[in-house]
Amino acid sequence: MEKSKVLIIGGTGYLGKRLVKASLAEGHETYILHRAEIGVDIEKVQMLLSFKEQGAHLVSGSFTDHQSLVKAIKLVDVVICAISGVHIRSHQILLQLKLIDAIKDAGNVKRFLPSEFGTDPARMKDALEPGRVTFDDKMIVRKAIEDAQIPFTYISANCFAGYFLGGLCQPGKILPSRDTVVLLGDGNEKAIYVEEDDIALYTIKTIDDPRALNKTVYLRPPKNVLSQREVVEIWEKLIGKELQKSSIPKEEFLASLKGQEYAHQVGLIHYYHVCYEGCLANFEIGNDAVEASELYPEIKYTTVEEYMKRYL
Repeated sequence: MEKSKVLIIGGTGYLGKRLVKASLAEGHETYILHRAEIGVDIEKVQMLLSFKEQGAHLVSGSFTDHQSLVKAIKLVDVVICAISGVHIRSHQILLQLKLIDAIKDAGNVKRFLPSEFGTDPARMKDALEPGRVTFDDKMIVRKAIEDAQIPFTYISANCFAGYFLGGLCQPGKILPSRDTVVLLGDGNEKAIYVEEDDIALYTIKTIDDPRALNKTVYLRPPKNVLSQREVVEIWEKLIGKELQKSSIPKEEFLASLKGQEYAHQVGLIHYYHVCYEGCLANFEIGNDAVEASELYPEIKYTTVEEYMKRYL
Protein backbone atom coordinates (compact mmCIF):
# COMPACT_ATOMS: atom_id res chain seq x y z
CA MET A 1 0.00 0.00 0.00
CA GLU A 2 1.25 3.44 -0.91
CA LYS A 3 2.08 5.48 2.17
CA SER A 4 0.16 8.66 2.85
CA LYS A 5 1.64 12.08 2.26
CA VAL A 6 1.82 13.95 5.56
CA LEU A 7 1.65 17.63 6.49
CA ILE A 8 3.01 18.47 9.94
CA ILE A 9 2.08 21.78 11.53
CA GLY A 10 4.34 22.85 14.38
CA GLY A 11 7.19 20.81 12.91
CA THR A 12 9.94 22.69 14.73
CA GLY A 13 8.40 22.31 18.18
CA TYR A 14 9.29 19.95 21.03
CA LEU A 15 7.17 17.09 19.69
CA GLY A 16 6.75 18.36 16.13
CA LYS A 17 10.42 17.94 15.20
CA ARG A 18 10.23 14.32 16.37
CA LEU A 19 7.11 13.75 14.29
CA VAL A 20 8.95 15.03 11.22
CA LYS A 21 11.89 12.67 11.85
CA ALA A 22 9.58 9.71 12.45
CA SER A 23 7.52 10.46 9.33
CA LEU A 24 10.65 10.64 7.16
CA ALA A 25 12.08 7.49 8.77
CA GLU A 26 8.85 5.59 8.06
CA GLY A 27 9.02 6.55 4.39
CA HIS A 28 6.23 9.11 4.18
CA GLU A 29 6.47 12.04 1.81
CA THR A 30 6.59 14.72 4.49
CA TYR A 31 5.59 18.37 4.28
CA ILE A 32 6.23 20.95 7.00
CA LEU A 33 4.15 24.10 7.22
CA HIS A 34 6.52 27.06 7.25
CA ARG A 35 4.79 29.97 8.93
CA ALA A 36 5.81 33.58 8.34
CA GLU A 37 5.41 34.08 12.10
CA ILE A 38 8.75 32.31 12.54
CA GLY A 39 10.35 35.76 12.13
CA VAL A 40 14.10 35.70 12.75
CA ASP A 41 14.17 32.56 14.89
CA ILE A 42 17.41 31.29 13.37
CA GLU A 43 17.38 27.94 15.18
CA LYS A 44 13.94 27.07 13.77
CA VAL A 45 14.97 28.19 10.28
CA GLN A 46 18.10 26.03 10.42
CA MET A 47 16.03 23.08 11.67
CA LEU A 48 13.67 23.49 8.72
CA LEU A 49 16.60 23.58 6.30
CA SER A 50 18.03 20.46 7.92
CA PHE A 51 14.71 18.66 7.44
CA LYS A 52 14.68 19.83 3.82
CA GLU A 53 18.11 18.25 3.31
CA GLN A 54 16.68 15.01 4.74
CA GLY A 55 13.91 15.00 2.15
CA ALA A 56 11.08 17.01 3.71
CA HIS A 57 9.18 19.62 1.70
CA LEU A 58 8.74 23.10 3.17
CA VAL A 59 5.40 24.69 2.35
CA SER A 60 4.44 28.26 3.19
CA GLY A 61 1.24 28.88 5.12
CA SER A 62 -0.29 30.77 8.00
CA PHE A 63 -3.30 30.56 10.29
CA THR A 64 -4.03 34.15 9.26
CA ASP A 65 -4.20 33.19 5.56
CA HIS A 66 -6.99 30.69 4.91
CA GLN A 67 -6.11 30.05 1.27
CA SER A 68 -2.48 29.31 2.11
CA LEU A 69 -3.66 26.60 4.51
CA VAL A 70 -6.04 25.12 1.92
CA LYS A 71 -3.25 25.09 -0.68
CA ALA A 72 -0.86 23.31 1.71
CA ILE A 73 -3.49 20.75 2.77
CA LYS A 74 -4.32 19.86 -0.85
CA LEU A 75 -0.76 18.54 -1.24
CA VAL A 76 -1.23 15.74 1.29
CA ASP A 77 -3.45 12.96 2.60
CA VAL A 78 -2.89 13.33 6.35
CA VAL A 79 -2.57 16.43 8.55
CA ILE A 80 -0.88 16.27 11.95
CA CYS A 81 -0.99 19.33 14.18
CA ALA A 82 1.58 19.66 16.95
CA ILE A 83 1.15 23.28 17.98
CA SER A 84 1.63 23.90 21.68
CA GLY A 85 -1.11 23.29 24.20
CA VAL A 86 1.15 23.95 27.19
CA HIS A 87 0.54 27.28 28.90
CA ILE A 88 4.15 27.73 30.06
CA ARG A 89 5.10 27.71 26.37
CA SER A 90 2.13 29.02 24.38
CA HIS A 91 -1.43 27.76 24.43
CA GLN A 92 -2.70 27.77 20.85
CA ILE A 93 -5.16 24.88 20.78
CA LEU A 94 -8.12 26.87 19.42
CA LEU A 95 -6.09 28.04 16.41
CA GLN A 96 -6.90 24.58 15.08
CA LEU A 97 -10.46 25.72 14.38
CA LYS A 98 -9.00 27.69 11.45
CA LEU A 99 -7.17 24.57 10.34
CA ILE A 100 -10.40 22.57 10.47
CA ASP A 101 -12.10 25.18 8.23
CA ALA A 102 -9.25 24.79 5.75
CA ILE A 103 -9.46 20.98 5.87
CA LYS A 104 -13.20 21.22 5.12
CA ASP A 105 -12.58 23.48 2.13
CA ALA A 106 -9.69 21.36 0.81
CA GLY A 107 -11.89 18.26 0.90
CA ASN A 108 -9.11 15.70 0.42
CA VAL A 109 -7.87 14.81 3.91
CA LYS A 110 -8.03 11.10 4.80
CA ARG A 111 -6.99 11.60 8.43
CA PHE A 112 -6.49 14.52 10.83
CA LEU A 113 -4.53 14.19 14.05
CA PRO A 114 -5.10 17.32 16.15
CA SER A 115 -2.76 18.54 18.84
CA GLU A 116 -3.61 16.26 21.75
CA PHE A 117 -0.72 14.01 22.89
CA GLY A 118 -1.42 14.26 26.63
CA THR A 119 -4.29 13.35 28.95
CA ASP A 120 -7.47 12.28 27.15
CA PRO A 121 -9.65 15.42 27.44
CA ALA A 122 -12.84 13.37 27.12
CA ARG A 123 -12.10 11.87 30.53
CA MET A 124 -11.48 15.23 32.23
CA LYS A 125 -14.99 16.66 32.49
CA ASP A 126 -14.50 17.17 36.25
CA ALA A 127 -11.03 18.73 36.04
CA LEU A 128 -10.35 21.68 38.33
CA GLU A 129 -9.97 25.31 37.30
CA PRO A 130 -7.86 26.74 35.81
CA GLY A 131 -6.24 23.53 34.52
CA ARG A 132 -9.42 22.39 32.81
CA VAL A 133 -9.05 25.06 30.10
CA THR A 134 -6.65 22.77 28.23
CA PHE A 135 -9.16 19.91 28.17
CA ASP A 136 -12.13 22.17 27.40
CA ASP A 137 -10.34 23.72 24.42
CA LYS A 138 -9.34 20.30 23.08
CA MET A 139 -12.95 19.14 23.34
CA ILE A 140 -14.08 22.21 21.36
CA VAL A 141 -11.63 21.18 18.63
CA ARG A 142 -12.85 17.55 18.76
CA LYS A 143 -16.48 18.66 18.37
CA ALA A 144 -15.57 20.77 15.34
CA ILE A 145 -13.73 17.82 13.76
CA GLU A 146 -16.59 15.42 14.33
CA ASP A 147 -19.28 17.90 13.30
CA ALA A 148 -17.39 18.35 10.01
CA GLN A 149 -17.11 14.55 9.63
CA ILE A 150 -13.35 14.77 9.19
CA PRO A 151 -11.68 11.35 9.68
CA PHE A 152 -9.51 11.53 12.80
CA THR A 153 -7.19 9.81 15.22
CA TYR A 154 -6.68 11.21 18.73
CA ILE A 155 -3.36 10.38 20.40
CA SER A 156 -3.37 10.17 24.20
CA ALA A 157 0.34 9.95 24.99
CA ASN A 158 0.06 10.58 28.74
CA CYS A 159 3.26 11.91 30.40
CA PHE A 160 6.19 13.10 28.29
CA ALA A 161 9.22 11.38 29.81
CA GLY A 162 11.41 14.48 29.65
CA TYR A 163 9.03 16.53 31.76
CA PHE A 164 8.07 13.89 34.31
CA LEU A 165 10.87 11.35 34.71
CA GLY A 166 13.75 13.82 34.73
CA GLY A 167 12.36 15.52 37.81
CA LEU A 168 11.13 12.31 39.47
CA CYS A 169 7.56 13.53 38.86
CA GLN A 170 8.10 16.75 40.82
CA PRO A 171 6.65 19.91 39.23
CA GLY A 172 9.23 22.44 38.13
CA LYS A 173 12.12 19.97 38.08
CA ILE A 174 13.60 18.23 35.03
CA LEU A 175 16.82 16.80 36.49
CA PRO A 176 16.75 14.09 39.18
CA SER A 177 18.23 14.82 42.61
CA ARG A 178 20.65 12.36 44.17
CA ASP A 179 19.66 13.49 47.66
CA THR A 180 15.98 14.31 48.18
CA VAL A 181 12.55 13.93 46.61
CA VAL A 182 9.09 15.24 47.44
CA LEU A 183 6.30 12.70 46.93
CA LEU A 184 2.93 13.97 45.79
CA GLY A 185 0.57 12.46 48.34
CA ASP A 186 1.66 8.92 49.13
CA GLY A 187 3.34 8.62 45.73
CA ASN A 188 1.40 5.46 44.91
CA GLU A 189 -0.95 6.62 42.14
CA LYS A 190 -0.04 5.09 38.78
CA ALA A 191 0.84 7.23 35.79
CA ILE A 192 2.18 6.44 32.31
CA TYR A 193 5.49 7.75 30.97
CA VAL A 194 6.41 7.69 27.28
CA GLU A 195 9.68 8.76 25.67
CA GLU A 196 9.06 11.56 23.18
CA ASP A 197 10.64 9.79 20.18
CA ASP A 198 8.40 6.80 20.93
CA ILE A 199 5.34 9.08 21.01
CA ALA A 200 6.26 10.34 17.56
CA LEU A 201 6.83 6.85 16.13
CA TYR A 202 3.58 5.43 17.53
CA THR A 203 1.75 8.48 16.14
CA ILE A 204 3.13 8.05 12.63
CA LYS A 205 2.32 4.32 12.72
CA THR A 206 -1.38 5.12 13.20
CA ILE A 207 -1.93 7.36 10.20
CA ASP A 208 -2.46 4.60 7.61
CA ASP A 209 -3.85 2.08 10.09
CA PRO A 210 -7.61 1.46 9.70
CA ARG A 211 -7.68 0.14 13.29
CA ALA A 212 -6.96 3.70 14.51
CA LEU A 213 -9.48 5.46 12.27
CA ASN A 214 -11.95 7.61 14.23
CA LYS A 215 -10.57 6.31 17.51
CA THR A 216 -8.50 7.45 20.47
CA VAL A 217 -5.12 5.69 20.60
CA TYR A 218 -3.76 5.40 24.13
CA LEU A 219 -0.01 4.98 24.62
CA ARG A 220 0.36 2.60 27.55
CA PRO A 221 3.70 0.76 27.31
CA PRO A 222 3.22 -1.93 30.01
CA LYS A 223 6.59 -1.47 31.73
CA ASN A 224 6.02 2.29 31.95
CA VAL A 225 2.81 2.24 33.99
CA LEU A 226 4.34 3.20 37.32
CA SER A 227 3.74 5.28 40.43
CA GLN A 228 5.98 8.18 41.44
CA ARG A 229 7.32 6.01 44.25
CA GLU A 230 8.25 3.28 41.75
CA VAL A 231 10.01 5.82 39.52
CA VAL A 232 12.01 6.98 42.54
CA GLU A 233 12.89 3.38 43.41
CA ILE A 234 14.25 2.83 39.89
CA TRP A 235 16.43 5.94 40.25
CA GLU A 236 17.63 4.84 43.68
CA LYS A 237 18.61 1.46 42.27
CA LEU A 238 20.55 3.12 39.44
CA ILE A 239 22.52 5.45 41.74
CA GLY A 240 22.89 2.92 44.54
CA LYS A 241 21.51 5.31 47.13
CA GLU A 242 18.21 5.90 48.93
CA LEU A 243 16.80 9.41 48.66
CA GLN A 244 15.49 11.34 51.64
CA LYS A 245 11.73 11.51 51.12
CA SER A 246 9.08 13.98 52.22
CA SER A 247 5.52 14.35 50.98
CA ILE A 248 3.00 17.07 50.29
CA PRO A 249 -0.70 16.32 51.02
CA LYS A 250 -3.17 17.24 48.28
CA GLU A 251 -4.74 20.05 50.35
CA GLU A 252 -1.34 21.66 50.81
CA PHE A 253 -0.52 21.17 47.12
CA LEU A 254 -3.75 22.89 46.02
CA ALA A 255 -3.24 25.69 48.53
CA SER A 256 0.23 26.31 47.07
CA LEU A 257 -1.35 27.40 43.78
CA LYS A 258 -2.66 30.62 45.27
CA GLY A 259 -0.74 33.64 44.03
CA GLN A 260 1.12 31.75 41.32
CA GLU A 261 1.05 32.83 37.69
CA TYR A 262 -1.92 31.56 35.67
CA ALA A 263 0.23 29.39 33.36
CA HIS A 264 1.86 27.67 36.34
CA GLN A 265 -1.53 27.08 37.99
CA VAL A 266 -2.75 25.33 34.82
CA GLY A 267 0.26 23.03 34.77
CA LEU A 268 0.08 22.25 38.48
CA ILE A 269 -3.58 21.26 38.21
CA HIS A 270 -2.53 18.75 35.54
CA TYR A 271 0.04 17.34 37.98
CA TYR A 272 -2.69 17.17 40.62
CA HIS A 273 -5.00 15.05 38.48
CA VAL A 274 -2.16 12.78 37.34
CA CYS A 275 -0.34 12.30 40.63
CA TYR A 276 -3.07 12.60 43.27
CA GLU A 277 -6.01 11.11 41.36
CA GLY A 278 -4.26 8.72 38.96
CA CYS A 279 -6.37 9.99 36.05
CA LEU A 280 -4.17 8.39 33.38
CA ALA A 281 -4.32 4.78 34.53
CA ASN A 282 -7.47 4.42 36.66
CA PHE A 283 -9.72 3.22 33.83
CA GLU A 284 -9.98 0.43 31.28
CA ILE A 285 -9.70 1.24 27.57
CA GLY A 286 -13.13 0.78 25.98
CA ASN A 287 -14.23 -0.42 22.54
CA ASP A 288 -14.04 3.10 21.12
CA ALA A 289 -10.28 3.20 21.65
CA VAL A 290 -7.13 1.13 21.09
CA GLU A 291 -3.74 0.79 22.78
CA ALA A 292 -0.57 1.52 20.81
CA SER A 293 1.84 -1.08 22.21
CA GLU A 294 -0.74 -3.76 21.39
CA LEU A 295 -1.24 -2.45 17.86
CA TYR A 296 2.51 -2.20 17.20
CA PRO A 297 4.31 -4.85 19.29
CA GLU A 298 7.29 -4.60 16.92
CA ILE A 299 8.21 -1.21 18.40
CA LYS A 300 10.82 -1.61 21.12
CA TYR A 301 9.79 1.27 23.34
CA THR A 302 12.08 2.96 25.85
CA THR A 303 11.41 1.74 29.38
CA VAL A 304 11.53 4.07 32.37
CA GLU A 305 14.72 2.41 33.61
CA GLU A 306 16.39 2.79 30.21
CA TYR A 307 15.35 6.43 30.09
CA MET A 308 16.63 7.19 33.58
CA LYS A 309 20.10 5.82 32.76
CA ARG A 310 20.80 8.91 30.68
CA TYR A 311 20.93 10.99 33.88
CA LEU A 312 23.71 8.92 35.45
